[in-house]
Amino acid sequence: MGMTLSPLERNTIDVLIVGGGTMGLAIGIELALQGAKPTILTRNFEEAALHAAAGMLAPQAEQLSPGPMLDLCLASRALYPDWISKLEQLTGLDAGYWPCGILAPVYEGEESSEKRARGRENQEQRNGEQISSQLENSCRMPDAFLLAHWLTGEELTARQSGLAPKVRGAWWYPQDGQVDNQALAKVLLMAATELRIPIKTHITVDQFLTTNHQVTGVATTAGIWQADHYVLASGAWSQSLLPIPVISRKGQMLALKLEPGQAPPLNQVIFAPDVYLVPRQSERIVIGATSEAVDFRPGNTPQGIRQLLSATTALCPGLADLTIEKLWWGFRPLTPDEWPILGQGAWDNLWLATGHYRNGILLAPITAHHISESILKGQSVPPLTPFSYQRFS
Repeated sequence: MGMTLSPLERNTIDVLIVGGGTMGLAIGIELALQGAKPTILTRNFEEAALHAAAGMLAPQAEQLSPGPMLDLCLASRALYPDWISKLEQLTGLDAGYWPCGILAPVYEGEESSEKRARGRENQEQRNGEQISSQLENSCRMPDAFLLAHWLTGEELTARQSGLAPKVRGAWWYPQDGQVDNQALAKVLLMAATELRIPIKTHITVDQFLTTNHQVTGVATTAGIWQADHYVLASGAWSQSLLPIPVISRKGQMLALKLEPGQAPPLNQVIFAPDVYLVPRQSERIVIGATSEAVDFRPGNTPQGIRQLLSATTALCPGLADLTIEKLWWGFRPLTPDEWPILGQGAWDNLWLATGHYRNGILLAPITAHHISESILKGQSVPPLTPFSYQRFS
């Protein structure tokens, strides 16, 4: 092939991670903490979905159906406080974790009566009991981890004033929350640095090299790299390396800036049917997001930004006078069923951690835990079975 081996010595890499976003960094950090020697290859650290996310931790507000995906998301939410604490102690940096709760407004006509809402509340309680039973032996869960309350009238106003008249009620999920994705990116990168994890940037991986049931190396723009184990964690770009159904789904976003000293207009995350509003503790509100099947077409568009602004001001009219601070976009990795692809790949020493779509930041702790455990054990752990790539075969 005319390629040469990387000058990095073969025996210094236990695990080669392809992708330097949320999953690549989180898995590398967990492996290093377990005594392994990972190396991360990334084409462009800044293009990862980590930098474009809103950072919501919203397994309940997303209204995921009971089953393996909700189980995984709830388990990861339960890990978040300890995971963040570990990273912050390692780096001395603040990751912006804020278990502020999430309010999910219901518009007029969507949930027409309190009776129907109460019925849903009772169903959520039954779902919670079922899921809690399923998770007892997998991860430690906080008390009342599936709390959900239906709010109307004075209760809703007390929780959040300034909502438009079209809001007839709202679900309050006190266990959901957020993390500042930009702060988390800095913390993950610093943690990897503190653990002396080599992060090789501006390297494009062209293909996996395989023999029989093993990956023997990756061919890159910087030669051939080899390790004992390999992890594909390249998000929306994963399908360029393996025939797995992960495609790009573009999301446009923006941020509003509060005036200095202005009282925060939002008390928690607002997750509406057509827009979400994420107030940071740094005098800004992150607003998102469009969902566009446009491959990797870059840039913000008038239509996308108008859609977000119209939905925002229709929901919270008082935000109309705030200053637009920033516009941006990113690419989520989407699978046909909107579940991630996790666990062992088609070769014995290849591991997959991609396709997290809207829940990448939420699922970072549990993904890092289970993928690292699988690599160290040499086989995919049972909680990852429902997320195998083989479900699409």
